[in-house]
Amino acid sequence: MTIPVGPSSKLFEPLTIGNGKIKLDHRVVLAPLTRNRGTPLSAESTAGKPNRIWLPNDLMVEYYTQRASKGGLIITEGVPPSLEGNGMPGVPGLFLEEQKAGWKKIADAIHAQGGYVYLQLWHSGRANIPQMTGTPIVSPSGLPWDNPDECFAYPPPHTSKQARYVDNPPIELTVEHIKRTMQDYVRTAKWAMSCGFDGVELHGGNGYLPEQFLASNVNKRTDVYGGSPEKRCTFTLELMNELSKAVGDENLAIRLSPFGLFNQIRCEQRMETWTTLCRKLKAAHPNLSYVSFIEPRYEQIHNETEKQKFLDSWGLSSIDLTPFRDIFGSTPFFSAGGFDDTNSWGVLESGKYDALLYGRYFISNPDLPKRLKEGLPLAPYDRSRFYGPFEDNAICYTDYPKWEQASTP
Repeated sequence: MTIPVGPSSKLFEPLTIGNGKIKLDHRVVLAPLTRNRGTPLSAESTAGKPNRIWLPNDLMVEYYTQRASKGGLIITEGVPPSLEGNGMPGVPGLFLEEQKAGWKKIADAIHAQGGYVYLQLWHSGRANIPQMTGTPIVSPSGLPWDNPDECFAYPPPHTSKQARYVDNPPIELTVEHIKRTMQDYVRTAKWAMSCGFDGVELHGGNGYLPEQFLASNVNKRTDVYGGSPEKRCTFTLELMNELSKAVGDENLAIRLSPFGLFNQIRCEQRMETWTTLCRKLKAAHPNLSYVSFIEPRYEQIHNETEKQKFLDSWGLSSIDLTPFRDIFGSTPFFSAGGFDDTNSWGVLESGKYDALLYGRYFISNPDLPKRLKEGLPLAPYDRSRFYGPFEDNAICYTDYPKWEQASTP
């Protein structure tokens, strides 16, 4: 049987999301990608008052405009709903009035190209240091990082020495603080819709706050938010309920990484926890816009023995996303994880997923849908320029040419 490629692929068939309100022209989706290209709120940074708040800017407008296409879907970089949740420098949040105008400009620019855009809600939780936020670092439980050598990715402001996570332990969220954090998310979701976004996606994976509640090795609570697979789902379920009340299921999505290990997610009862979460999500929110999953890859595991140890702890001989696809049924089901011009073909035809998300190759190929459809070669990306801030933020951000530009003598 011949696998359809290019224009005959299901990648280029329409797809309805948003419980019928959005009809995509194709299924090549820009994945949420942190790029750290924001502008500091304050023009000056001093030792006593470092820059901690960033605004969306015109360079970001250009970046998203370049990658917008008619009937295409873009999911923004993770957008923190509070200063407390901002886990990296250069990341524009949406929790101050001053940040609204830049995000509205981005949404409007994508719509002007005929595209659609969802804003991703991202809270770093314990994957952070207080020097970054100027606030205590929060977590389901006040456990220090279990690797004494692991450091935060960026040196704290006004120093070149990296900070160890273990030296900056988080505080345990009180119930009142949990409720306040949920309302931070809700405010940002409402603001996103008022800025013209087509919907919001909760980042529930990659070891950030919702997944920290799901993880048995991070969440040691004994109240309603921890102690069993069902209770560890409570935070995410309550948060999705609040977001649904604020913006509606048709404008709401979630991203999950049930087999991820990033940010020290080394939990047990993996399948029990995530299948419980997904069943309850489907029952409570049957009309979610879509769900987005990360492929079960093992880039954080260094050898086969360690890999097998985790598989054994989960009671599995192999892993894939089929159980979650089965639970969500007709809800549009997206997948991300290393897709390119060699391995995208036949995936959607198999029924495994409804759309594919592309990250690294969408960075270096702003016209990626066109290149995939027409069989044009993909430009390589520069991994060293993924995460800013840089002296010149445009390099390997907005200077990757489209095919017509690249092929002009």
